[in-house]
Amino acid sequence: MTLVPLPHRVTDRHEETADTVTLVLEPAGASLRPFAPGQFAMLYAFGVGEIPVSVSGTAGDGRLTHTVRAVGAVSRALCGLRVGASVGVRGPFGTGWDLTAARGHDLLVIGGGIGLAPLRPLIHAVLAEPGAYGRLNVLAGARTPEDLLYREEFPDWRRPFGAVTVDRPADGWTGRVGVVTTLLDEAHFAPARTSAFVCGPEVMIRAAGRQLAHRGVAAGRVRISLERNMRCATGHCGHCQLGPLLLCRDGPVVGYDLAEPLLTVREL
Repeated sequence: MTLVPLPHRVTDRHEETADTVTLVLEPAGASLRPFAPGQFAMLYAFGVGEIPVSVSGTAGDGRLTHTVRAVGAVSRALCGLRVGASVGVRGPFGTGWDLTAARGHDLLVIGGGIGLAPLRPLIHAVLAEPGAYGRLNVLAGARTPEDLLYREEFPDWRRPFGAVTVDRPADGWTGRVGVVTTLLDEAHFAPARTSAFVCGPEVMIRAAGRQLAHRGVAAGRVRISLERNMRCATGHCGHCQLGPLLLCRDGPVVGYDLAEPLLTVREL
Protein backbone atom coordinates (compact mmCIF):
# COMPACT_ATOMS: atom_id res chain seq x y z
CA MET A 1 0.00 0.00 0.00
CA THR A 2 1.02 3.63 -0.46
CA LEU A 3 0.78 5.81 2.65
CA VAL A 4 1.70 9.06 0.89
CA PRO A 5 -1.02 10.41 -1.44
CA LEU A 6 -0.06 10.19 -5.10
CA PRO A 7 -1.43 12.87 -7.42
CA HIS A 8 -4.21 11.86 -9.79
CA ARG A 9 -6.14 13.85 -12.35
CA VAL A 10 -9.90 13.73 -12.88
CA THR A 11 -10.41 12.54 -16.47
CA ASP A 12 -14.16 11.97 -16.38
CA ARG A 13 -17.05 13.00 -14.18
CA HIS A 14 -20.61 11.71 -14.17
CA GLU A 15 -23.44 12.96 -11.96
CA GLU A 16 -25.28 9.84 -10.79
CA THR A 17 -27.86 11.64 -8.63
CA ALA A 18 -28.39 15.09 -7.15
CA ASP A 19 -25.74 14.44 -4.46
CA THR A 20 -23.62 11.60 -5.89
CA VAL A 21 -20.84 11.81 -8.48
CA THR A 22 -18.67 9.18 -10.16
CA LEU A 23 -15.09 10.29 -10.81
CA VAL A 24 -12.53 8.58 -13.04
CA LEU A 25 -8.99 9.27 -11.78
CA GLU A 26 -5.81 8.83 -13.81
CA PRO A 27 -2.31 8.77 -12.24
CA ALA A 28 -0.41 12.01 -12.83
CA GLY A 29 2.83 10.11 -12.31
CA ALA A 30 3.47 6.83 -10.54
CA SER A 31 0.58 4.39 -10.30
CA LEU A 32 -0.69 2.72 -7.17
CA ARG A 33 -0.62 -1.03 -6.74
CA PRO A 34 -3.71 -2.64 -8.35
CA PHE A 35 -6.92 -2.57 -6.33
CA ALA A 36 -9.09 -5.65 -5.85
CA PRO A 37 -12.89 -5.26 -5.97
CA GLY A 38 -14.06 -4.32 -2.49
CA GLN A 39 -10.90 -2.50 -1.39
CA PHE A 40 -10.82 1.23 -0.72
CA ALA A 41 -8.58 4.25 -1.21
CA MET A 42 -8.06 7.36 0.86
CA LEU A 43 -8.98 10.31 -1.36
CA TYR A 44 -7.44 13.66 -0.48
CA ALA A 45 -9.15 16.88 -1.50
CA PHE A 46 -6.31 19.37 -1.39
CA GLY A 47 -6.79 21.97 1.31
CA VAL A 48 -9.81 20.21 2.80
CA GLY A 49 -8.89 16.71 3.98
CA GLU A 50 -9.22 13.03 3.09
CA ILE A 51 -11.83 10.30 3.42
CA PRO A 52 -12.03 6.58 2.62
CA VAL A 53 -13.89 5.71 -0.58
CA SER A 54 -14.30 2.22 -2.01
CA VAL A 55 -13.28 1.71 -5.62
CA SER A 56 -16.26 1.43 -7.93
CA GLY A 57 -14.15 0.53 -10.95
CA THR A 58 -10.55 -0.26 -11.94
CA ALA A 59 -8.54 -0.43 -15.15
CA GLY A 60 -5.28 -2.10 -16.05
CA ASP A 61 -3.64 1.24 -16.82
CA GLY A 62 -3.90 2.48 -13.23
CA ARG A 63 -7.13 4.43 -13.62
CA LEU A 64 -9.52 4.27 -10.68
CA THR A 65 -13.23 4.98 -10.49
CA HIS A 66 -14.84 6.25 -7.30
CA THR A 67 -18.48 7.05 -6.63
CA VAL A 68 -18.80 9.71 -3.92
CA ARG A 69 -21.88 11.00 -2.14
CA ALA A 70 -21.72 14.55 -0.74
CA VAL A 71 -22.36 14.20 2.99
CA GLY A 72 -19.50 16.20 4.54
CA ALA A 73 -16.87 18.82 3.79
CA VAL A 74 -14.40 16.47 2.07
CA SER A 75 -16.98 14.51 0.09
CA ARG A 76 -18.61 17.76 -1.04
CA ALA A 77 -15.22 19.03 -2.20
CA LEU A 78 -14.58 15.78 -4.11
CA CYS A 79 -18.02 15.89 -5.72
CA GLY A 80 -17.28 19.45 -6.83
CA LEU A 81 -14.11 18.50 -8.72
CA ARG A 82 -14.19 19.05 -12.47
CA VAL A 83 -12.32 17.29 -15.26
CA GLY A 84 -8.67 18.27 -15.07
CA ALA A 85 -8.67 18.83 -11.29
CA SER A 86 -6.13 17.10 -9.05
CA VAL A 87 -6.79 14.77 -6.14
CA GLY A 88 -4.47 12.79 -3.88
CA VAL A 89 -4.92 9.03 -3.64
CA ARG A 90 -3.32 6.49 -1.34
CA GLY A 91 -3.96 2.77 -1.05
CA PRO A 92 -5.07 0.12 -1.71
CA PHE A 93 -6.43 -0.62 1.75
CA GLY A 94 -8.54 -3.33 3.32
CA THR A 95 -9.94 -6.64 2.22
CA GLY A 96 -11.76 -7.34 -1.02
CA TRP A 97 -14.62 -9.54 -2.20
CA ASP A 98 -13.51 -13.19 -2.32
CA LEU A 99 -14.41 -14.14 -5.87
CA THR A 100 -11.98 -17.06 -5.87
CA ALA A 101 -14.04 -18.94 -3.29
CA ALA A 102 -17.20 -18.09 -5.24
CA ARG A 103 -16.12 -19.73 -8.50
CA GLY A 104 -18.68 -22.25 -9.66
CA HIS A 105 -21.34 -20.80 -7.33
CA ASP A 106 -24.55 -18.96 -8.07
CA LEU A 107 -24.05 -15.33 -7.02
CA LEU A 108 -26.30 -12.94 -5.14
CA VAL A 109 -25.17 -9.31 -5.27
CA ILE A 110 -27.31 -7.15 -2.97
CA GLY A 111 -26.72 -3.40 -2.81
CA GLY A 112 -28.60 -0.67 -1.00
CA GLY A 113 -28.10 2.99 -1.90
CA ILE A 114 -24.45 4.01 -2.19
CA GLY A 115 -23.63 0.42 -1.15
CA LEU A 116 -23.96 -0.55 -4.81
CA ALA A 117 -20.70 1.30 -5.56
CA PRO A 118 -18.26 -1.20 -3.94
CA LEU A 119 -20.19 -4.02 -5.63
CA ARG A 120 -19.88 -2.57 -9.14
CA PRO A 121 -16.31 -3.82 -9.84
CA LEU A 122 -17.32 -7.27 -8.59
CA ILE A 123 -20.22 -7.32 -11.07
CA HIS A 124 -17.87 -6.23 -13.86
CA ALA A 125 -15.40 -9.00 -12.96
CA VAL A 126 -18.12 -11.67 -13.04
CA LEU A 127 -19.56 -10.45 -16.34
CA ALA A 128 -16.05 -10.52 -17.83
CA GLU A 129 -15.69 -14.22 -16.94
CA PRO A 130 -19.22 -15.65 -17.11
CA GLY A 131 -18.18 -19.27 -17.49
CA ALA A 132 -16.47 -19.26 -14.11
CA TYR A 133 -19.68 -18.72 -12.13
CA GLY A 134 -23.25 -19.92 -11.98
CA ARG A 135 -26.25 -17.61 -12.19
CA LEU A 136 -25.72 -13.94 -11.38
CA ASN A 137 -28.45 -12.09 -9.48
CA VAL A 138 -28.06 -8.32 -8.99
CA LEU A 139 -30.55 -6.84 -6.53
CA ALA A 140 -30.47 -3.07 -5.96
CA GLY A 141 -32.48 -0.82 -3.69
CA ALA A 142 -32.69 2.94 -3.25
CA ARG A 143 -34.80 5.46 -1.36
CA THR A 144 -36.38 6.90 -4.51
CA PRO A 145 -36.01 6.40 -8.28
CA GLU A 146 -33.86 9.55 -8.38
CA ASP A 147 -31.38 7.94 -5.96
CA LEU A 148 -30.62 4.90 -8.13
CA LEU A 149 -26.99 4.52 -9.20
CA TYR A 150 -25.65 3.25 -12.54
CA ARG A 151 -29.05 3.27 -14.23
CA GLU A 152 -27.45 3.15 -17.67
CA GLU A 153 -25.53 -0.03 -16.76
CA PHE A 154 -28.34 -1.97 -15.16
CA PRO A 155 -29.70 -3.49 -18.41
CA ASP A 156 -26.38 -5.35 -18.74
CA TRP A 157 -26.73 -6.66 -15.17
CA ARG A 158 -30.04 -8.42 -15.73
CA ARG A 159 -28.54 -11.75 -16.82
CA PRO A 160 -30.18 -14.00 -15.70
CA PHE A 161 -31.89 -11.88 -13.04
CA GLY A 162 -31.56 -8.30 -11.96
CA ALA A 163 -34.10 -6.11 -10.25
CA VAL A 164 -34.45 -2.67 -8.69
CA THR A 165 -36.78 -1.56 -5.94
CA VAL A 166 -37.33 1.78 -4.20
CA ASP A 167 -38.68 2.72 -0.79
CA ARG A 168 -40.68 5.70 -1.99
CA PRO A 169 -41.98 5.70 -5.59
CA ALA A 170 -42.26 8.89 -7.60
CA ASP A 171 -44.87 9.84 -10.16
CA GLY A 172 -44.47 7.62 -13.19
CA TRP A 173 -42.51 4.89 -11.37
CA THR A 174 -43.75 1.50 -12.58
CA GLY A 175 -41.11 -0.67 -10.93
CA ARG A 176 -41.06 -2.51 -7.64
CA VAL A 177 -41.62 -0.78 -4.29
CA GLY A 178 -40.23 -2.10 -1.01
CA VAL A 179 -36.99 -3.01 0.67
CA VAL A 180 -34.32 -4.74 -1.38
CA THR A 181 -34.63 -8.05 0.47
CA THR A 182 -38.11 -8.55 -1.00
CA LEU A 183 -36.41 -9.20 -4.35
CA LEU A 184 -34.89 -12.44 -3.03
CA ASP A 185 -38.18 -14.23 -3.61
CA GLU A 186 -37.71 -13.74 -7.36
CA ALA A 187 -33.98 -14.43 -7.63
CA HIS A 188 -32.64 -17.61 -9.23
CA PHE A 189 -30.08 -19.44 -7.10
CA ALA A 190 -29.39 -22.78 -5.45
CA PRO A 191 -28.82 -22.03 -1.74
CA ALA A 192 -26.42 -24.92 -1.18
CA ARG A 193 -24.01 -23.55 -3.80
CA THR A 194 -24.56 -19.81 -3.55
CA SER A 195 -22.20 -17.02 -2.53
CA ALA A 196 -23.69 -13.67 -1.53
CA PHE A 197 -22.13 -10.21 -1.49
CA VAL A 198 -23.95 -7.47 0.42
CA CYS A 199 -23.30 -3.77 0.97
CA GLY A 200 -25.57 -1.01 2.23
CA PRO A 201 -26.96 0.38 5.47
CA GLU A 202 -26.38 -1.92 8.43
CA VAL A 203 -30.11 -2.42 8.96
CA MET A 204 -30.31 -3.69 5.38
CA ILE A 205 -27.30 -5.95 5.89
CA ARG A 206 -28.88 -7.53 8.97
CA ALA A 207 -32.17 -8.05 7.13
CA ALA A 208 -30.39 -9.58 4.15
CA GLY A 209 -28.42 -11.91 6.43
CA ARG A 210 -31.59 -13.15 8.09
CA GLN A 211 -33.35 -13.66 4.75
CA LEU A 212 -30.39 -15.51 3.26
CA ALA A 213 -30.19 -17.80 6.29
CA HIS A 214 -33.91 -18.47 5.97
CA ARG A 215 -33.39 -19.40 2.31
CA GLY A 216 -30.59 -21.81 3.26
CA VAL A 217 -27.47 -19.81 2.37
CA ALA A 218 -24.77 -20.46 4.97
CA ALA A 219 -23.51 -17.38 6.83
CA GLY A 220 -19.95 -18.35 5.95
CA ARG A 221 -20.74 -17.86 2.26
CA VAL A 222 -22.12 -14.36 2.80
CA ARG A 223 -19.62 -11.51 2.53
CA ILE A 224 -20.56 -8.02 3.64
CA SER A 225 -18.83 -4.64 3.41
CA LEU A 226 -18.86 -2.38 6.47
CA GLU A 227 -17.53 1.15 6.90
CA ARG A 228 -17.48 2.85 10.29
CA ASN A 229 -15.74 6.20 10.64
CA MET A 230 -12.48 5.15 8.99
CA ARG A 231 -9.79 7.79 9.34
CA CYS A 232 -6.23 6.47 9.26
CA ALA A 233 -6.76 3.37 7.04
CA THR A 234 -4.02 1.52 8.97
CA GLY A 235 -5.81 0.40 12.14
CA HIS A 236 -3.93 2.76 14.47
CA CYS A 237 -6.52 5.39 15.44
CA GLY A 238 -9.30 2.98 16.43
CA HIS A 239 -12.18 5.03 15.00
CA CYS A 240 -13.38 2.13 12.82
CA GLN A 241 -13.49 -0.43 15.63
CA LEU A 242 -16.35 -2.93 15.64
CA GLY A 243 -15.79 -5.18 18.64
CA PRO A 244 -12.51 -7.04 17.97
CA LEU A 245 -12.36 -5.79 14.38
CA LEU A 246 -10.62 -2.72 13.01
CA LEU A 247 -12.53 -2.41 9.77
CA CYS A 248 -9.93 -0.46 7.81
CA ARG A 249 -7.50 -3.33 8.42
CA ASP A 250 -9.70 -6.40 8.98
CA GLY A 251 -12.44 -5.21 6.59
CA PRO A 252 -14.25 -3.53 5.06
CA VAL A 253 -15.26 -6.93 3.60
CA VAL A 254 -15.84 -9.55 6.30
CA GLY A 255 -17.81 -12.76 6.59
CA TYR A 256 -21.33 -12.44 7.89
CA ASP A 257 -20.68 -15.35 10.23
CA LEU A 258 -18.10 -13.16 11.97
CA ALA A 259 -20.04 -9.90 11.81
CA GLU A 260 -23.54 -11.10 12.72
CA PRO A 261 -23.07 -11.26 16.53
CA LEU A 262 -21.27 -7.89 16.50
CA LEU A 263 -24.01 -6.11 14.54
CA THR A 264 -26.63 -7.11 17.11
CA VAL A 265 -24.86 -5.28 19.99
CA ARG A 266 -26.28 -1.77 20.19
CA GLU A 267 -23.18 -0.30 21.88
CA LEU A 268 -20.96 -1.42 19.00
